[in-house]
Amino acid sequence: MTPAWSLIAAAGIAIAPVHAQVVPTVFEAGHFFVTPETASGERLKLLVDTGGGGVDGMYLLNTQAASRLKLAAGHCTLQGKDITTAPAPVYKPGLGIPAPTNATCTGVMTYEDKHPISAMDGMLGSNYLNGRIWTFDYPAKQLILQGKHWTPVVDDHAYTLGFQKDAEGKRARAFPRVVIRVDGQPLDMLLDTGATAFPSESGKQATGTPTVNGFGVTSYITHSQLERWHAAHPGWRAVENGDELFAGQPTRMIEVPSLDIAGWSVGPVWFTERNDDDFHNLMDPLMDKPPEGAVGGNVLGRFRLTIDYPQGVAYFGCTQGCQTAIPSSRH
Repeated sequence: MTPAWSLIAAAGIAIAPVHAQVVPTVFEAGHFFVTPETASGERLKLLVDTGGGGVDGMYLLNTQAASRLKLAAGHCTLQGKDITTAPAPVYKPGLGIPAPTNATCTGVMTYEDKHPISAMDGMLGSNYLNGRIWTFDYPAKQLILQGKHWTPVVDDHAYTLGFQKDAEGKRARAFPRVVIRVDGQPLDMLLDTGATAFPSESGKQATGTPTVNGFGVTSYITHSQLERWHAAHPGWRAVENGDELFAGQPTRMIEVPSLDIAGWSVGPVWFTERNDDDFHNLMDPLMDKPPEGAVGGNVLGRFRLTIDYPQGVAYFGCTQGCQTAIPSSRH
């Protein structure tokens, strides 16, 4: 989950390509950055973030990138708020990305990036990804836009995701919810490929988190849930001031021995503390159930993860460090 900068366009459904396409991507310390090339020869670096993209999670460019590309600034009104926009970049054939679909505001949304991740130019958020089938192949470090004839691998574990729906039962927003089980207790979580860490020196030493330019991936947990874990299990390793993603707000990290997700058991896993408001107030209105945190790349990195947004199902294919979990943890 990255900061919710602006209100973004409403959900849309896209037509899948006939054949699977490997998207031009740089993989850095657990993050997928799409790297399309514009018609003028500029390379962009866009974080692929299932848990980000603002309130409605669309296609974002920061203002620095929009200025560099000489994209004219525009405005539109969405839900009573003035939103800054720019025309979508034009890409070279075969080196671009699919266009946003059914946007209320045309083009892309622009924003001031107060917390840039590894010099990124923008983001492809949850609503941009919505309507298509994407495979985040962490071991192969590839992002694949699947074709319309895609079928899951037999050994993959299917998991029905939770999405917010409107009064008519249609998907209102595309922030995916998954249930994990820690210490026998189920927890509703945001499925978040963009969950970002900036570990301190003590955090790096304890967790061994790989970083590029200081940035890596993590999973998030609310302050109140971390307190409950710490009280119940004082022997679980914890690091004070383990993460410095937000300047002046160092946060703790805690290691859980194992967690269950989609019928798999993995561990140990480090979680980074976040304020309760980040999830109970910011993300709660955007999801079908209140989340207690986010599952990020330090968990997902064990998997070939395919998210079939049209069907609302994720497929977890474990490639390393997993065991079959007890049946009660499966959905």
